[in-house]
Amino acid sequence: MESFPVSVKKLCFDIKGNKTNVVICSYDDCFLVIATQIGGMGTILHARKEEGVSIHPTFNVSVLFGKRDEPMLVASARQLIEHIRRQCEESCLL
Repeated sequence: MESFPVSVKKLCFDIKGNKTNVVICSYDDCFLVIATQIGGMGTILHARKEEGVSIHPTFNVSVLFGKRDEPMLVASARQLIEHIRRQCEESCLL
């Protein structure tokens, strides 16, 4: 079995008194982001960059598994992926 390098970044934040763990795995063609305040995975969301020629791309976020009636989860995921995209663009420019 071949192994391949995967860049992993682990972060821990305090958000409004809640310990929040974030793990970002960077692959060649995608990112895996796990964010939890419960110590495990709950709702699983998928974000895909919308096609088009835009300076500021937007992302379509959909629920793969879990709570489908939580629009705040989708909005938070969209903000998170847009933030990660901006950070990646800035680091690529260096």
